[in-house]
Amino acid sequence: MKSDAEQRAGLLYGIGAYGMWGLVPLFWPLLKPAGALEILAHRMVWSLAVVGIALVVLKRWGWIRELIRQPRKLALISVAASVITVNWGLYIWAVNSGHVVEASLGYFINPLVTIAMGVLLLKERLRPAQWAAVGTGFVAVLVLAIGYGQPPWISLTLAFSFATYGLVKKKVNIGGLESLAAETAIQFLPALGFLLWLGAEGSASFGSHGAGHAALLAATGVVTAAPLVCFGAAAIRVPLSTLGLLQYLAPVFQFLLGILYFHEAMPAERWAGFALVWLALSCLTWDALRTARRTRADALRLAAVAAPSRASQVPRPQSPQPEAEPTA
Repeated sequence: MKSDAEQRAGLLYGIGAYGMWGLVPLFWPLLKPAGALEILAHRMVWSLAVVGIALVVLKRWGWIRELIRQPRKLALISVAASVITVNWGLYIWAVNSGHVVEASLGYFINPLVTIAMGVLLLKERLRPAQWAAVGTGFVAVLVLAIGYGQPPWISLTLAFSFATYGLVKKKVNIGGLESLAAETAIQFLPALGFLLWLGAEGSASFGSHGAGHAALLAATGVVTAAPLVCFGAAAIRVPLSTLGLLQYLAPVFQFLLGILYFHEAMPAERWAGFALVWLALSCLTWDALRTARRTRADALRLAAVAAPSRASQVPRPQSPQPEAEPTA
């Protein structure tokens, strides 16, 4: 069991990770006039550089040889790299095109999409409260689609791509830093090729808008890796239920930034859709906490029942036998 100090540190790491993910919409506009694809390519290239340095410092290279010998895992990591490329690219474009609120909705509905994928793909069974949450989320998407005049495709693409990424990562089952290194290694050559092509065409912004702009583009690697490192530190120190609650910090921050900082419109139908999503997430959170409490109570009860039976199996010390009298 983790000490109180470790759990407090884990909580701070978790808040740091989700806080950085929540505040990242403030960073992408600083990279203009670079377009979303150029920013995405820089993010891939510089992320590999940052993660590579971290692996050198930590001396964590043994997993590479093991991974190369497993073609199935390599294929899954390629799928993960593909879907996270879609996720990253669309998110950057959404933020820099004035769709921060819609992007935040994608991460609000991501847990609901993850649950739905578990039912459809993994044949998982849901509890009644989970069914209610998924149903409410579906109604929310319908309300938003009617309000927009079309499905909220940015939100849905972000939610489904990230849910698919999570599903694939679960099957790959390697550490966060190692996984990011493998994914960005797959992304590296296409991204570098695209940046070289932009440079040859004379349309690259890197180096043509001063050293400060170039430094900001290079900082995309740190912006990608830093929250992941904090998340990894939190995951080993706090319960999964706590991490599940902390995950809502990121879309909450994004939503507030979209309204208060970027001044995006929030018509009545959008408020209605978001309210339904928040209702679904409240139901999901309540069910998760209740289930966690029941699981802990059951474990304590089983431990209490098992303790007397274990005590009864402990052999009692034998009373000492009298020593035999010496014979004449």
